[in-house]
Amino acid sequence: MNLANQLTFLRIILSFLCVGLTLKDTFLSLIIAFFTFVVASLTDYLDGFIARRKNLVSDLGKLLDPVADKILVIGVFLAFLELGVVNTWMVVVIMLREFVVTGIRFLGLNRGVVLEAKKFGKNKTFSQILGIVIIYLILILEKAYPKNYIVRILSGQFIPLLMWYIVGVTLFSGVYYLWANRRLIRTF
Repeated sequence: MNLANQLTFLRIILSFLCVGLTLKDTFLSLIIAFFTFVVASLTDYLDGFIARRKNLVSDLGKLLDPVADKILVIGVFLAFLELGVVNTWMVVVIMLREFVVTGIRFLGLNRGVVLEAKKFGKNKTFSQILGIVIIYLILILEKAYPKNYIVRILSGQFIPLLMWYIVGVTLFSGVYYLWANRRLIRTF
């Protein structure tokens, strides 16, 4: 297994660690979860960079990389849901998009077609990762300054607005993915 794929597997392992730390919901565990998430997210950039730079691009990597992204992002959103930070319907919409796109990828693979992440999918992933980073920072601020008015506004009003944006980008990229692959989808 090449280095790029090893980094992808590392991201999957870090995803589970990140979720567990988030669910502990203490000041220290959230700080560690935040940094774990940042490192896991950086492996998303690094594995692709290394694969292209060292000519290690593989079908396994093309398939596994977006799956690892989904494990990381959905896992953290589910942890946020458990903590009551995000709305259920928003997480359900994000999960449905991810499962539909992943399902199409696997169907394509069964037909010998590897469907790579496109520009809008990469933008969606970036928006989700940035949104999660911001939510982590707000949660850490809540633990550090539980009675601060500005922190309460960030938590109570900014996080929902941020999630609306993330859901919008997620839906748009899903619709685009379905449209871009409509010919393949019709063959199923």
